[in-house]
Amino acid sequence: MTVSYTTDRMLHFGDCDISGTAYYPAYLNLLNGVIEEFWSAIGYPWHEIIWKERWGTPTVHLTCDFSKPSLFGEKLTFELTVTRVGKSSMTVEHVVLCGDEHRWSGKQVLAASWLEKHTSMPWPDDVRAKLMSFLPDKPTA
Repeated sequence: MTVSYTTDRMLHFGDCDISGTAYYPAYLNLLNGVIEEFWSAIGYPWHEIIWKERWGTPTVHLTCDFSKPSLFGEKLTFELTVTRVGKSSMTVEHVVLCGDEHRWSGKQVLAASWLEKHTSMPWPDDVRAKLMSFLPDKPTA
């Protein structure tokens, strides 16, 4: 079974262009907020890992596919699914809906990184275990 993290975001005036259509840089800012909220929800808030432990989770790859415009005042549901956990990176897939209607999707790779060295690092054991718990169960033979 795949376990996803889901949260809602409203499209505010500042997220949209003059026509009231969501502006893609604002989408990415919203997505960053969803990622930050995900880390807090699983017990690793950015303000603690960044300031106290001195590591972070920068995005190293991101693709997005936009299928239909979203408009000022709409509520969007972001579904984040962890699809891969490596030694020092993870892949998450995003589906963004407005009600039952698909608006856009994306695939993002985040890496564990030492802030002082700006180099990758292995996930701490407890973090890796938590991330692994989001992966689908392997079928039993």
